[in-house]
Amino acid sequence: MTNGFRDKLGEGGYGSVYKGKVQSGPLVVVKMLSKPKANKQEFINEVGTIGRIHHVNVVQLIRNCAERSKRALVYDFMPNGSLEKYIFSQEGKLFLRCKQMFNISLGVARGLGYLHQGCDMQILHFDIKLHNILLDDTFTPKVSDFGLAKLYPTVDSIVTVTTARGTLGYMAPELFYKSIGGVSYKFDVYSFGMLLMEMAGKRRN
Repeated sequence: MTNGFRDKLGEGGYGSVYKGKVQSGPLVVVKMLSKPKANKQEFINEVGTIGRIHHVNVVQLIRNCAERSKRALVYDFMPNGSLEKYIFSQEGKLFLRCKQMFNISLGVARGLGYLHQGCDMQILHFDIKLHNILLDDTFTPKVSDFGLAKLYPTVDSIVTVTTARGTLGYMAPELFYKSIGGVSYKFDVYSFGMLLMEMAGKRRN
């Protein structure tokens, strides 16, 4: 599918991502969870959460595969890559118009709304950031990377989090300061707010 893992698109904390093509024709992305951090729980998290999701603003999981210590996730290919490269483009080489920025912001908000209220379980992403927002060929945004996501009953307004989750600069303060309130879906809303500030200011938090 990946022609021997020849076309590498990037690398993250849990492994590498490659461009591929299935026999039926469409282009895909193959995420190989091959690093020590890529334990069974991360794989289960991603498959267990995104496997039940079907929304225009959430990336679609096509297949998954586990063989010995190797684990792979196969997604639709997003030709325009991540939102991060447009917001922090060097010397403005990549550019988004104001209308595009507005539509992308609205799309991410709709995706989050679906995760929090549109499923039989509420899904907290815990890692909303520019790098995890992918853009398809029409610049429709897709929330991606559910390795840190957790599922909770929809009746739970406050959720249990035993360890710090997310990326510095995007993590809500209630994760560290329990006195100001418990962790809830508003954790993702806070991260989304920081994402909007980065989009508007074109600089990192």
